[in-house]
Amino acid sequence: MDLQFYRELENRLNYIHKMKPLLSKEALHSDESEYYQFPSGASAGDRVTVRLRTKKSNADAVYLISGSLRKEMFVAMTKDGFDYYETQVVLGEETMHYYFEIQAGKLTCYYNELGVTKDLNELYSFGIVPGFKTPEWAKGAVMYQIFVDRFYNGDKSNDVLSGEYSYIGEQVLQETEWGKPPQAMDVRTFYGGDLQGVIDKLDYLQELGIEVLYLNPIFVSPSNHKYDIQDYDYVDPHYGKIVSDTGDLLESGDLENTHATRYINRVTGLDNLEASNQLFIKLVEELHRRGMKLILDGVFNHCGSFNKWLDRERIYENDEHYQKGAYVDYNSPYQTFFKFNNEHAWPYNEFYDGWWGHDTLPKLNYERSPMLEAYIMYIAKKWVSPPYNADGWRLDVAADLGHSAEYNHQFWKKFRRAVKDANPDALILAEHYGDAKEWLEGDEWDTVMNYDAFMEPVSWFLTGMEKHSDQFRPDLLGNGESFTMAMKYHMSRFYGPSLHVAMNELDNHDHSRFLTRTNQKVGRVAHLGSAAAEEGVNKAVLREAVVIQMTWPGAPTLYYGDEAGVCGFTDPDNRRTYPWGSEDIELLEFYRQAIAMHKQYPVLRKGSLRQLMYGYNIMAYGRFSPDEQIAVIINNREEETDVEVPVWELGMDCIHDKVMEQVFYTDAEGFRKEKKSYPVVAGILSITMPPRGAVVLYRKE
Repeated sequence: MDLQFYRELENRLNYIHKMKPLLSKEALHSDESEYYQFPSGASAGDRVTVRLRTKKSNADAVYLISGSLRKEMFVAMTKDGFDYYETQVVLGEETMHYYFEIQAGKLTCYYNELGVTKDLNELYSFGIVPGFKTPEWAKGAVMYQIFVDRFYNGDKSNDVLSGEYSYIGEQVLQETEWGKPPQAMDVRTFYGGDLQGVIDKLDYLQELGIEVLYLNPIFVSPSNHKYDIQDYDYVDPHYGKIVSDTGDLLESGDLENTHATRYINRVTGLDNLEASNQLFIKLVEELHRRGMKLILDGVFNHCGSFNKWLDRERIYENDEHYQKGAYVDYNSPYQTFFKFNNEHAWPYNEFYDGWWGHDTLPKLNYERSPMLEAYIMYIAKKWVSPPYNADGWRLDVAADLGHSAEYNHQFWKKFRRAVKDANPDALILAEHYGDAKEWLEGDEWDTVMNYDAFMEPVSWFLTGMEKHSDQFRPDLLGNGESFTMAMKYHMSRFYGPSLHVAMNELDNHDHSRFLTRTNQKVGRVAHLGSAAAEEGVNKAVLREAVVIQMTWPGAPTLYYGDEAGVCGFTDPDNRRTYPWGSEDIELLEFYRQAIAMHKQYPVLRKGSLRQLMYGYNIMAYGRFSPDEQIAVIINNREEETDVEVPVWELGMDCIHDKVMEQVFYTDAEGFRKEKKSYPVVAGILSITMPPRGAVVLYRKE
């Protein structure tokens, strides 16, 4: 071959070497974490830095686009083979939405909440809400939900007694067998759990690693669930203290409640009400002494038919210390608190709006009653202020409040101002199903119970089961693509401040226990029986779910007894008692270790999320910051699986080989927390995943 040939070959090689490589879409990353949008919580007029990551020397130009603003970004830092483009923006009064335009050669693409796209949809833009911040203590906090009547009986003197009063057509029942599963009609059966029981078990909860308690309603109410509140000003003495006991029990078959109370009558009961509030103060003070927090359940959409404002049960009617209820007197000061459908039916107007048609749950009529609205705002402030000092509210059926969407938003704006003025560090967390974006604009709720972007996708992927155990979907079981796309879409509806405090539960008082869902039995306790909820369960699948829970953005929240192996179909079977003395010790230790792992690594509280790969019954994702990387790999198959995970996308240098350390491991046989090293070659981690396995790997600069 002649010299000319070699010269042409050399020229071609030099040209190829100088060519810019194709745009690496996998290297692109931005989000609303404090690493890509800072400082967090900035207000109008503040300067905020926004960042986008690309592969080193891989883009010709990067622009931040927000409305008519198109601002070029420049490389502020190059690290581990990545360029970090930055620009600064000054916030106005309104929410700023933005996305990125990336140019590389002839290619132009965009980057938004859903990732790389050529077909831009501004609905999925990133956002900064001026002044919107959520409590630091709640970011990634480990929470624990307690259905108080079923947790622990610390004071037997305050137990509800059989025949003490009637509720929904029958007398209430004291259940003396602690471990007996709930029956189909359970609302009037009481096991005796109380606030003293919570106090007695604080050592247990703290050793478990719990940081925040969320209590189902504790205010005066005739039911065991207490979502039909009778008096918002007082803790129910059956949960608190009964220091004066002069009430009578009903005779057999008697359903009149007029004189059948141990704690409502003003003369005999006020001491009990005040003593119960004092016990709550003691609980909160003890929690705060331990560095723990407490969230109350606020039921403001409806109250109960026993409520002193309505007094359908005629408990308060002849007590001179109370004004007449709206049920018994047309001239009641509370008549506007409810929507009556027959204005001339007094006395005893039974025609009022009930939530979902339930006459025991009269819907509150805020639009017609400024006095009602003002009172609830007072209640909102009262319990997060001294001397009670609760740390936040969970809001029951919050999107249903009011008779119009317009009023609903007006109410929650006022509620937020009331709560945050009283306690700026209080958390406002709403129960909500579906897209909550319109309530999460920084002036209403802080966040939500995370059904759409956590509970449901995790349940479908690992069990194929709907959250009530009402349906089995084989097409969603192990469907990694469906899981990934659902998470991306639903998480895009949160701003950063809301996402990191979202309540990530696997189950709660309204849904079947996750452990029961692992048996893939469709049905409810009334048809299948309580024993069926425990048959064929798979604790290895539960352990996979808990690993996801402890490593996903948000606040991992346990429902009492999950850590002890409690099973149950949906309400009321999910409200079984905590099995003190009969816990699943191995599962309990697993939870302790998983919680400890979550708390050990700060990147799991506020770090970025990157979904790395997925397949049938297999997936991997990572949490990362500029200096730390965690990779989580889930194998929900029944056999070993070899997996290659592109962990370089978490910000690792691909040129030099790295090592990641295994910090948590579970499989079909059990779990362990042990150190084991895995090499990362050219940015790829190769691992053989065990059946029903979950592995957590860690690396720090």
